[in-house]
Amino acid sequence: MEVILAEKAGFCFGVQRAINTAFKAAGEGRVYCLGPLIHNPQEVARLKDAGVETVEDFSGLKPGDSLIIRSHGVPPSVLTRAREQGLIIIDLTCPFVAKAQQHADMLRKEGYQIVVVGEKKHPEVQSILGYAGENSVVVETPEDIGELRLQGRLGVVAQTTQSYGNFSEIVLRLLRLSKELKVFNTICSSTKERQDATRALASRVDVMFVVGGRNSANTSRLVTLSREAGKPTYHVEIVEEIQPEWLKGVRTVGVTAGASTPGWVIDAVVKRLQAGV
Repeated sequence: MEVILAEKAGFCFGVQRAINTAFKAAGEGRVYCLGPLIHNPQEVARLKDAGVETVEDFSGLKPGDSLIIRSHGVPPSVLTRAREQGLIIIDLTCPFVAKAQQHADMLRKEGYQIVVVGEKKHPEVQSILGYAGENSVVVETPEDIGELRLQGRLGVVAQTTQSYGNFSEIVLRLLRLSKELKVFNTICSSTKERQDATRALASRVDVMFVVGGRNSANTSRLVTLSREAGKPTYHVEIVEEIQPEWLKGVRTVGVTAGASTPGWVIDAVVKRLQAGV
């Protein structure tokens, strides 16, 4: 059985930067992270062992404590509160997310009603909304548009892990409804690379394995894309989840992984598949 790893899989540069910085900070003293640094339980556990404690609320921290802002970013009001509390902020907001925040802020100042294309409850989308103003809206699918009250002048940004297909279809529908539409394509290039590599690999193999956290938006999107390509697809977080019966009669296996999946998890899955499970 041949096992093929996607050309682009695993950590993007933004996540790798965040991980490296967090481990370095932990080596200098205990630090806290506002929410899981990345959406991968296994890597979050390693960070905890190194001294990075995940907190959902920083109100109990003391002045001088170090607080990591994860790659998803936070609304500006959260940064203000943390500074007023005297915390040392380690801002690891992904540069692509920061760019989406900046575009949202600019569009708001220019008087546009902002449409954020993304998942309503995702922390990245919540961070962008903090810059977008009170009349901003979130659109997850093209069908959501009919339920919204939209103004004539619309500004559009995207959650960085959105698929290009969903984003472009939403933009086209908004174009028909608005008098003026200003669009910033804020989808991360690493996201597109992983999506394109997944589609290409799915066309060549019998079965696909997508490795990564189940709470990871970009990993889940790779699962969807692989299944849309018509291939049996299995989403696994850890190597122990692989079932031998999934591989009966299979000659070629494709492996891909989201941008928040560490290399050591991917390697373990590949080695197990190469060993025939």
